[in-house]
Amino acid sequence: MFYLHLRNELWKLFGKKRTYIGFGAFILAQTVMLLAFRFTRWQEDLTRLLAGNGYLAEEYVSALTVSVIMLIPQVLLLMPLYAALVGGDLVAKEAEDGTLRMILSRPISRFRLLLAKWCAGTVFSMVLVLSLGGTALLLAWFWFPWRGMFVFAPGMVFNVLPAGEGLRLYVCSHLLMAVNASVILGLAFMFSCFNMKPAAATILALSYLFVNLVMEGIPFFDRYQEWFLPHHFRVWLLVYEDPTPWHRLLSSLVVLLAANVTTFLIGLAGFQARDIKS
Repeated sequence: MFYLHLRNELWKLFGKKRTYIGFGAFILAQTVMLLAFRFTRWQEDLTRLLAGNGYLAEEYVSALTVSVIMLIPQVLLLMPLYAALVGGDLVAKEAEDGTLRMILSRPISRFRLLLAKWCAGTVFSMVLVLSLGGTALLLAWFWFPWRGMFVFAPGMVFNVLPAGEGLRLYVCSHLLMAVNASVILGLAFMFSCFNMKPAAATILALSYLFVNLVMEGIPFFDRYQEWFLPHHFRVWLLVYEDPTPWHRLLSSLVVLLAANVTTFLIGLAGFQARDIKS
């Protein structure tokens, strides 16, 4: 029965037009970034950086390198926006439309209802991230050759990789990005379980993340970085570091999974206390 319920939630989720806004925005942003990389000084700056560190630029200015460069700003700005947009809709939109009252008139527990919606949101998060990475790599492949990979994030990673290993780590990094997206969606989902509009749930989730990002950038809070979610969101970049910092990677992964479970439980508690059927 839970499988049938989950299938129905996925059908409803992917049947909404606004679910696909993020996918279109990703393609548009990646196309613009590729044009900028191809026809501006962006590519020259990358070539100069590689040459300054003793590497042949023609070996590493490739589809894999450009894909990672395109992903960094999109993961920072676009992915949280569209994950939160869908998460804020999962419960609050149905309550606003009145369909939630009809659903709860059937013999189904509120816990199972929320669990099915949360699992559907998790599936959406995975699809969103995989489409983000897949379209970035595919579009970059049209413009750049399939060669070695260069990954650079100031203060985090500087590494060059052969194409095979680069592709393997590229896939692994998207698994971690899917966890990031599910945490952001779960945060908006938590707010949507309370009595508020879908837009309010989305804005509250994004505001929480923005406050975390601002506080993390204040020098006084350097010693408390582990308490801020953006610090753990960047763990997907650590996959490319050599050697892999497994302790940092696993500890951040545990924090993100714990945050996901916590937001679900808080949302469940608030939803159980709501009077919806009266």
